[in-house]
Amino acid sequence: MLIIVNVLLTILMTWFTMAIYPEIPSSGFITLLIFLGWNFIFWLILFFYDKKAFHKSRKIGGLIIFYLKELLLASVKVAYDVITPKDHMEPAIIAVPLEVNTDLEITLLANFITLTPGTLSIDISEDRKTLYIHEVYVKGKDKERVRRLIKEGFEKKILNITR
Repeated sequence: MLIIVNVLLTILMTWFTMAIYPEIPSSGFITLLIFLGWNFIFWLILFFYDKKAFHKSRKIGGLIIFYLKELLLASVKVAYDVITPKDHMEPAIIAVPLEVNTDLEITLLANFITLTPGTLSIDISEDRKTLYIHEVYVKGKDKERVRRLIKEGFEKKILNITR
């Protein structure tokens, strides 16, 4: 039944595409390519419909938006520090206890931290329970605030996606 629905939708969308864009040459080859393209799209939708990744796309989008926000804020902070004469950096190495435990989760967390300006993942402990990071802006040596921001930010969002 799904195959019939897929073929009918593909025929409908091919006709619709050809009707909406009359400047497309209506040769058989072009029509076949459009048909195959729509068919491929509908097969992908059917394939991913019951998959976890499809249902977690909102959470993945949320992680991307969160990262872009952190990237923007950190970039502004670093740029401000570069263009002002006073040095605002208070660097520290911080041990962050981890709830993530798979290779994928640890890699994602370490990469998101490293890709954010002003932070760098340095190492992970032998037991894989602690991630050591270098943070450039630790106000008043408040390492707990940095730990909390990482755990409630990146780590929580990564865990929401992977578990």
